[in-house]
Amino acid sequence: MWSLLAPVTHPNLLQHAASPLPSQSHGGKPTSLCPQLLKPTYHHQNPSLSFPSLSRNLTDDLDGPVNTAAYASILDSYECSEFGKQVHAHAFKKGFGGHKFVQTKLLQMYSRCGCFVDAIKMFENMPERNLYCWIAVLKSYLNNGYFEEAFMLFEDLQLEDVELEFFVFPVVLRICIGCGGLRLGGQLHGIVIKNGFVSNIYVANALIDMYGKCRSLDDAKNFFNQMTERDCVSWNSVVTACAANGVVHEALEFLHEMFEEDNLAPNTVSWSAVIGGLSQNGYDEEAIEMLYSMSAAGFEPNARTLASVLPACGRLQALGPGKEIHGYLARHGFMYNPFVVNGLVDLYRKCWDMKSALTLFSLFSLKNEVSYNTMIVGYFENGEISKAKELFDEMELEGKRNEIISWNSMISGYVDNFMFDEALAVFRALIDKDIEADSYTLGSVLTACAGMGSLRSGKETHSYAIVRGLQSDTFVGGALVEMYCKCSDLKAAQKAFDEVIERDTPTWNAFISGYARSNQIESIDLILQKMKEDGLEPNVYTWNGIIAGHVENEHNELALQLFSDMQSSNVRPDIYTVGIILPACSRLATIERGMQLHAYAIRCDYESDAHIGAALVDMYAKCGSINHSEHVYNRIENFNLVTENAMLTAYAMHGHGEEGIAFFRKLLVNGFRPDGITFLSALSSCVHAGSVQAGRECFDMMAFYYVNPTLKHYTCLVDLLSRAGMLDEAFDVIRKMPMEPDSVIWGALLGGCVIHGNVDIGELAATKLIELEPNNTGNHVMLANLYASAGRWSDLARTRRLTTDRQLRKSPGCSWIEDRDGIHVFIACDGSHNRANEIYAILDNLTFQMSVKQD
Repeated sequence: MWSLLAPVTHPNLLQHAASPLPSQSHGGKPTSLCPQLLKPTYHHQNPSLSFPSLSRNLTDDLDGPVNTAAYASILDSYECSEFGKQVHAHAFKKGFGGHKFVQTKLLQMYSRCGCFVDAIKMFENMPERNLYCWIAVLKSYLNNGYFEEAFMLFEDLQLEDVELEFFVFPVVLRICIGCGGLRLGGQLHGIVIKNGFVSNIYVANALIDMYGKCRSLDDAKNFFNQMTERDCVSWNSVVTACAANGVVHEALEFLHEMFEEDNLAPNTVSWSAVIGGLSQNGYDEEAIEMLYSMSAAGFEPNARTLASVLPACGRLQALGPGKEIHGYLARHGFMYNPFVVNGLVDLYRKCWDMKSALTLFSLFSLKNEVSYNTMIVGYFENGEISKAKELFDEMELEGKRNEIISWNSMISGYVDNFMFDEALAVFRALIDKDIEADSYTLGSVLTACAGMGSLRSGKETHSYAIVRGLQSDTFVGGALVEMYCKCSDLKAAQKAFDEVIERDTPTWNAFISGYARSNQIESIDLILQKMKEDGLEPNVYTWNGIIAGHVENEHNELALQLFSDMQSSNVRPDIYTVGIILPACSRLATIERGMQLHAYAIRCDYESDAHIGAALVDMYAKCGSINHSEHVYNRIENFNLVTENAMLTAYAMHGHGEEGIAFFRKLLVNGFRPDGITFLSALSSCVHAGSVQAGRECFDMMAFYYVNPTLKHYTCLVDLLSRAGMLDEAFDVIRKMPMEPDSVIWGALLGGCVIHGNVDIGELAATKLIELEPNNTGNHVMLANLYASAGRWSDLARTRRLTTDRQLRKSPGCSWIEDRDGIHVFIACDGSHNRANEIYAILDNLTFQMSVKQD
């Protein structure tokens, strides 16, 4: 099949970006798509410039005997309604205004030029109406979206004494397409048969098109297969029907059979239908390849074809092919088309090139709600919040902020950037302007309330939803359930859930996830049963919500068991499942099951994903294998700050200080902007390396990146200075901190005092420690060690007596091992293990053998 379609010979999509897209220019030479932004110099930026000048002399066109044929000729030639009205006035003055033939041509002109009111007025005032008049006014109704009125007009036509011709039905069948009325289409099909036009190829093609666009693909294909005569339009109609119904592979098969069965070559319409179908159904790479194949076959894509490919380029973030298409559109005069311009703006937005998007928006865009909305969304996605706000304010100055779409973009943009207060402020401004919020507005606002944990704001939004009658909406109801669950109000969540009229799977998932996250594990089985009674089956998101609830509430063993049960069911874990379950392995330090999850990730091709890779790095580090962490890190394809932090934390966790410092420096060189986690791990690496200079530089660098130090950052700095013997400086850091010191930071200072024998600062640190944790035996032990290091034996004895008098006992040591049966925990002097007798017998035997060898 692909040999017919002249497949692209490029081995991969990336090469397309640098390759010219062949097409036939007007001179017969191939042209290439230039990958650059061009400001076209053609006049199509203003479509009205292509119309005839209104000041021209009509005699230039009516330069002969003025008759009906002359008027018909000029009215058929032009698309400008203003000029057509001049012709109408001229005909009226010359006595041809009441002529039936001229009136018909005038009516057709008004319909063609989109002058709906003039066309209807003309039709109503006509003393005699022929079939062409009825067709013209039917088209006018259809072009303006008045499908029911068009059907009533067709009913009136059937009552007239006018014989129907075949060309009526391709127009009338469009009524079914507009109304989506398959039943009506079947009735019209019957009328076609009754009138004997079913074998007419033009009517037959219209029937295929009608069935396809009314979502009855089987009827379209059956009728096509019964046709005794087929032309290129017939094949294009069935190809378009398949593409429109998502059956793209069948569309490709019909494209192949078109040549084999009827010896017809696919034309621009054929190619465009398949390309559009591929793009609409998510076959993005195939859509781009098909566009190249179309050009290689000698067909020039039109604006509609190229506009259908732009979303595919955007989803793939294929900026190279997108720029080629942009260059082609610019050179061929398509930049006046608002759909094309908005498609290009959206492409550059999705490819993170907001500079080019702004250039297009400023120079070519009509600057309507759609184009403004695209830019606002782009700025939010790129984190340029202030620019999004500037455009939103500009819309108000331009009077283009009356529709809900731009308000929704602002609210959802703030929510996506975790700016919940700002999102609620925009929502309140919307209410003040008496603009009615829709379900998407309320869904975003409720997400903000859930993110803030603000039950009060959530209830206020719920009240507004009730006033608007949207509380029973599926989308709003699901958001209400999620909000109440996250605010730990399960009773309110249950009430909101019960009010939803049509509960879909996402609504059930939100409800189940809420119970799981609220640690109401025992209720989940009952809810799942009710979900099945509602005719819905749990999907991967249902399982993910339940597993996430178990992990969040530290039911790690149960979470791992659920993951095993999920694999045994008919639901396959996805990439989010793997990301959810990996922290359970980290917390249990169970490397064996972590490796099993890693193997699953490799089989599913998830290993190279940034988030999964980061979770695997963290899991191996916490399970004690830094080598495995490095191996996983090196297999990640697209690094981000999460992956960098995971590897840096792994180095710090395992005490690889020098490697951690080097990794931090490389991170900065590669252009990553460090956050609080980055600096904490970097400081910890400096502590392990004992590098005071690097630690000071790292701590001072936080101000440059606008990261405010937390207590943990100060603790690392104090620990670093204390270990290096700079105890006065460390104590000074504690005194100048903007927050109260805790036991950990005092412990770090005391540890340094023990190492370097500084009793004065050590006693002060120990006093603070004992005040904060009076029952912690370890604090008294450290103080005793400090006295011992300084040779103050009387103070040592006093500290030990105090420990004995208060009956303080040191927490016993704990260790564990993992084998095939699970994890075995051992505590000093503990005999609770179910195989304790065997274990101690082996220990006694080992002790005996060691003593024998020593003898």
